[in-house]
Amino acid sequence: MKIALNHCILVTIDKNDRVIRDGCIVFDQGEIQSVGPADQVTLSPDTKIIDGGGRLAVLPGFVDVHSHSSLLKGYSENLNLLDWLPVYQREHQVLTERDAYWAAMLSYLEALKGGTTTVLDMYRHPQRCAEAATALGLRAHIAPYVADRSDKTFFETLDSNEAFIKACHNSDHGRIKALVGLEHLFYCTPEAYRRAQAMARHYDVQVHTHTSELNSEVEAVEKQFGRRPIELLDDYGMIGPRTILAHCVWLNEHEERLLVDGGIAGIALCPTSNAKLAGGVPPYYRYKNSGITMGLGTDGSISNNSLSMWELMKFASLTQKNLLGNAAALPAPEVLRLATIDGAKLLKQDHLIGSLEVGKRADIITVDLWQPHLMPFIDDGDHDPLIWNLVYAARASDVRDVWVDGRPVIQGGRSVRVDEAQALADALAQTIDLLERRRTTGAVAMVK
Repeated sequence: MKIALNHCILVTIDKNDRVIRDGCIVFDQGEIQSVGPADQVTLSPDTKIIDGGGRLAVLPGFVDVHSHSSLLKGYSENLNLLDWLPVYQREHQVLTERDAYWAAMLSYLEALKGGTTTVLDMYRHPQRCAEAATALGLRAHIAPYVADRSDKTFFETLDSNEAFIKACHNSDHGRIKALVGLEHLFYCTPEAYRRAQAMARHYDVQVHTHTSELNSEVEAVEKQFGRRPIELLDDYGMIGPRTILAHCVWLNEHEERLLVDGGIAGIALCPTSNAKLAGGVPPYYRYKNSGITMGLGTDGSISNNSLSMWELMKFASLTQKNLLGNAAALPAPEVLRLATIDGAKLLKQDHLIGSLEVGKRADIITVDLWQPHLMPFIDDGDHDPLIWNLVYAARASDVRDVWVDGRPVIQGGRSVRVDEAQALADALAQTIDLLERRRTTGAVAMVK
């Protein structure tokens, strides 16, 4: 069905960052067909028209480039990273396929309701995550948690990762992408990294892993392996155009140069979880000036307690301002691009998603501006506060409708693909079951 969102404020995120005040966007068969002023777009008689009345903002869906599904939000609090990880791992020591499905269902539902239409999720039992994403209509890039060191046998293996790629890559009409996913240098052997790159080349997929999240983590890597993390990953053949690295808060200039020279796909910045785990603030402008592609990642509810890209954009901007002592650092329009088109570029999907442009897929969200906290949004000719108020004041609950590939997935703030009430009841029941099994596990230290 051809749909037109008419008399809306279009925030296009195109190369000129156009904001069309009285705009109309038309999409059909999942593809955006027209974007422009309402009085210049011709609507055919068979078009379903949704009239925003000047009170709806229309944006491309957000792209969360690093997340972890989980049922256990709030169960590993007040811990620094190296103490937090063993507690977090207790979930994975008992995790079942059913746990993974409901963790993904809960996490993806929260993401979609807040306007996130694409997620890079690193989790366990990835086929079940793909099932949840397909049921909800989310565009998901799924990287299994792979570990092969002898004390980390409760994660995925490269064999199960390969089976997932064969079974699910490009499934659900291309909306599901499978990646190779390696946990960390303390979890994986050099052979695992080398095989991971070979698999990625063979199946033409991306590779995802974590590094340099905490200064003490970097020091622990140096103590155990005698090299800094990026130097090790480079030795293992991991620094290349298929690789997405999460965090990278503590790189020195040599490591940064290795990323640039290796043509790294990019870095997933996770400022909220970095702050919550007392990890530090990533040097955004250093990486930007080096030409490194970056996107924003929530890091999942297990370390963030929120999957809201609205909250993440604001926090990302404010931490850079505070770090640099410069109130003009990472302004609202720039951080909005990080959450949309730049994230799409990191996933090599910017030709399809991340902006409202003719020919792209219709991953579209509407935001109800008729809220006291979003007033005003009037362009007085000298200043337009809209983008600033969206980034610094909007909430996930302001999202009204969401389409992925032109298909409605959220309408009036509710899922149209699953029974939300039943899904929440099932997820809660599964959480209770998981917690009971988790009681029997002890933490496994990250560093020997």
